[in-house]
Amino acid sequence: METNAWFSAFSKDYPIFTTGQSIPELINNTHEAIEFFFEQESVKIKKTDIKFEIDFKQFFKYYKVINAKFLAEKIGMNATLLSQYVSGTKKPSAKQTENILNGIHQIGQELSEINLLQTA
Repeated sequence: METNAWFSAFSKDYPIFTTGQSIPELINNTHEAIEFFFEQESVKIKKTDIKFEIDFKQFFKYYKVINAKFLAEKIGMNATLLSQYVSGTKKPSAKQTENILNGIHQIGQELSEINLLQTA
């Protein structure tokens, strides 16, 4: 969920809610909110126990470096269709969502393997 320039997170099962100006800040604040909520019960929640979900519009708004048209070409999807998912005018099926996410992960993997050379 996005609140103007901020992002927000909530739990479906517990009264936990927090915000952040960026996705990394939101993730950090979420971990802190969960630790605070369970503090008196001495329950330890691992980061791997927390699942974050983000909609297409928020994802492409925050991660502007990933161009929707480029991603559509990379995964063999019609760019107009992906644009409709991003704008929220259409909702992707579970299979389409998985295909898009796999493409995003592939781009992330490729980027993580790149080293840039410095030129004088």
